[in-house]
Amino acid sequence: MDSRQRIHAIIGRKTPDRTGFWLGNPDGATWPILHRHFATSDQEALRQKLGDDFRWIAPFDYVHPEGRPMWEISKHAFGSAGPLAACETVAEVEAWPHWPDAAYMDFAPTIAALRATGPFYRASGMWTHFYHVVMDLFGFEDYLAKMHTHPAVVEAATERVCQFFYDANERFFPLARGEVDGYFFGNDFGTQQDCICSPKLFDRFVLPWFRRFTEQGHRHGLQVILHSCGSIHRVIPRLIDAGVDCLHPLQAKARGMDAADLARQFSGKIAFLGGIDAQELLPHGTPQQICDEVCRVRDLLGPHVIISPSHEAVLPDVPPENVAAMAAAAVGPQPARIAAA
Repeated sequence: MDSRQRIHAIIGRKTPDRTGFWLGNPDGATWPILHRHFATSDQEALRQKLGDDFRWIAPFDYVHPEGRPMWEISKHAFGSAGPLAACETVAEVEAWPHWPDAAYMDFAPTIAALRATGPFYRASGMWTHFYHVVMDLFGFEDYLAKMHTHPAVVEAATERVCQFFYDANERFFPLARGEVDGYFFGNDFGTQQDCICSPKLFDRFVLPWFRRFTEQGHRHGLQVILHSCGSIHRVIPRLIDAGVDCLHPLQAKARGMDAADLARQFSGKIAFLGGIDAQELLPHGTPQQICDEVCRVRDLLGPHVIISPSHEAVLPDVPPENVAAMAAAAVGPQPARIAAA
């Protein structure tokens, strides 16, 4: 199997030739550290040296004729009020003058990058982080409060945000036909301890559009991979019922998200991507501890698991030796290929 076939098999819950591996999407400050250690000069060379099977190549280019950004949300602090915080009617939401238009998405750079990709699994599609965007449009507290006080206002804003992402995908997927394997999109539903909103509110304000995006990916012949940080074990049955094929990143230290918990409840029902703790283990563990943990996660969640950090943005505090250990344990003994220079 090549990498593309391997990840297809894992996410499709068929039998792969080995465990999959994804380095993730390291922080910008991490790349120079990794390049020095592994004697590489570009990201693709490093991924190939580590045996990385997975490429995330998503469209983010929004080109407005007046230079306006995709989302015009000016906030000075996390949790501060957003531009829709004072809205009390659906008409006020509709009247906001800064809603983006999918016609201004420029997909050419993404299509070119996808076509230049070798025999690796390609995850793409609009990031579709609608939960985050709606939360920022209102502000964290106002968003959660308005779910109770002004539900129609929250639904109207969600409709506008989601319709933009949906329309953009409808433009993108036909252009990228044959180049994309999985629709990868992300919404962080969880905190370290539990879901941000109750399952009841999740069912009303999040799940309906979430189902539509999952159905959209499948209609275009794609596997569907959902990213959500945090403790989301309470809604995983809903995600499985909605048709999600693979769950990322399995935040290992969040409540109920350890590989043993996930295997006990959901093994065979969904594939997994992630699971190697990036909060404590990868920054502070030894290479042997990393290897042991990869083997534990692989044994618990395999064969339908792609080993990866429990948060894709690998930070500069993760020693390169631990990255090497994670890759080696995931893809098998390859000391010559992944040894430090």
